[in-house]
Amino acid sequence: MLDAKKALRAEAQNLRKAAFDKHGPDASRRLAAYGLDFLGAQPGSIVSGFAAIRDEINPAHLMTWLHAEGYRLALPAMEGKGLPLVMRAWTPGDAMAIAAWGIAEPLDDKPAVDPDVVLVPLLAFDSRGHRLGYGGGFYDRTLARLRTIKKVTAVGIAYDEQKVDAVPVASYDQRLDWVLTPSGPHHCLDA
Repeated sequence: MLDAKKALRAEAQNLRKAAFDKHGPDASRRLAAYGLDFLGAQPGSIVSGFAAIRDEINPAHLMTWLHAEGYRLALPAMEGKGLPLVMRAWTPGDAMAIAAWGIAEPLDDKPAVDPDVVLVPLLAFDSRGHRLGYGGGFYDRTLARLRTIKKVTAVGIAYDEQKVDAVPVASYDQRLDWVLTPSGPHHCLDA
């Protein structure tokens, strides 16, 4: 399993880099045009996004639009290796701290929240909602924790080119409910 994921990670990083080079910042604007209406989410709901790094598709335009529409926002903060992420309240323009791997995070004085929707970065995804991340398990642990306390919708944020036939799956991997790409939202099928 680990070898299969490692091999797919190398391939997926190349696919994502090529998609980033092809689409550039326009992909972020195209995501925002879809909003989250496909979920039936309502203003006032808490949506946790992420601060894009390297060639990840950037949800910044979507987050700005959600804020303007009255959604409450959050961004993840790492608490340590092997732990779930803490989602901290965030508003566009807030001061940020730079954490591991150069990831921008809300400052520690921002309250922790339990989001209704979690936007998830990824390297690859399949039609059943399985995702391949970087291998740290942060989002799997976070989604597992949140799903024990409330209904949470996980939405992968990706380029269309990141879709693969099948992602290798371990027992601890958490599925996505949807994937939002520049071509639109894709509902993940039950296995």
